[in-house]
Amino acid sequence: MPIRRIISLIKKEFILIWKDPNSRMLIIVPPLLQLFIFAHAATMEVRNIDMAVLDKSQTLQSRNLISEFQHSKWFKKIILVENENQVAQMIKAKKVQIALCLNTDFATRLLSNKQTNVQLILDGRQTNLAGIVNGYATTIIGQYEAQYFPKRNVPKINIEIRNWFNPNLIFLWYTVVSLVTILATSIALVLTALSIAREREMGTFDQLIVSPLSSFEILMGKIIPPLIISLILATIMGIFTNIFFQVPFVGSVPLYYFSMLIYLLSVLGIGLFISSICKTQQQAILGAFTFQMPAILLSGYISPVEDMPMFFQTITWLNPVRFFLVIMKGVCLKNMPAEYVYQNLIPLIFIAILTLSAASWMFKRNLD
Repeated sequence: MPIRRIISLIKKEFILIWKDPNSRMLIIVPPLLQLFIFAHAATMEVRNIDMAVLDKSQTLQSRNLISEFQHSKWFKKIILVENENQVAQMIKAKKVQIALCLNTDFATRLLSNKQTNVQLILDGRQTNLAGIVNGYATTIIGQYEAQYFPKRNVPKINIEIRNWFNPNLIFLWYTVVSLVTILATSIALVLTALSIAREREMGTFDQLIVSPLSSFEILMGKIIPPLIISLILATIMGIFTNIFFQVPFVGSVPLYYFSMLIYLLSVLGIGLFISSICKTQQQAILGAFTFQMPAILLSGYISPVEDMPMFFQTITWLNPVRFFLVIMKGVCLKNMPAEYVYQNLIPLIFIAILTLSAASWMFKRNLD
């Protein structure tokens, strides 16, 4: 009977999947892991915002406004600066997400019932974050005016908003630059994850072992082709973003490629490690997907790392996507200085050494 044969085949597939420890682990762990991370990391609420304040007024009225931000549930740290250059440096280095600038005549114009200007400077590299923070700051300033000047019928505080590095908050700029990183990650990860698993599945892995090649030479042969392919595809995607999506590239090309090389090495190490422990290509693809989704969620692409619980913030220090996203947006959109690029490259170098060493150890272990 056809139905009986189909049922028998279904039973056999369930038995095979459950008997394979790798398949059993991939079926149980990834859904629970992703559910746990989604619930905590993928929040669109923005909290723990760091803010720079340039208070040229130095009056009771200006201090009262600053106090409203300090006691807000959204803002974590208020950093007082002395000049515009400090404001620019703090936003470039991503030490703050917003800056509040108060003129010297802030208090005198308010007390004389004249309109006064308050400037908000936002980091436009993350458009969703800039829009949300802008809404928070505007609300706090409105509440301040209603509390301290309740008898006014017309608001006297005029808010001037400046979005740096993405003046019009074009969401495509942020999305496309981030997608280049994510797609380069997918390409490098899948190509290396399938490399050794494919050899095993095709029955050629034993031939590779008995060949005169050393384990180091085998690993190099597995790393270099995906590295070259990933660099070429990343270049093509970068050209497409500039030509078709009009996303500017204002940074250093050599610095961009050097950072991309270090980043891809860290991802290739993860792919080789996955490939070393998988026996089939299907397991390798599932393993790559198991790493990729949490890595993207914990990278700051969907929501800022600062808004995640401290446990997840600690985990992100092992996530190469987190650091390279900062480099990509910094180099492409605002010509990030080399010193700030290196601050994010140092963790990437350590991650690359760690992942490549783990892949090499697992590969040699399986050979033995």
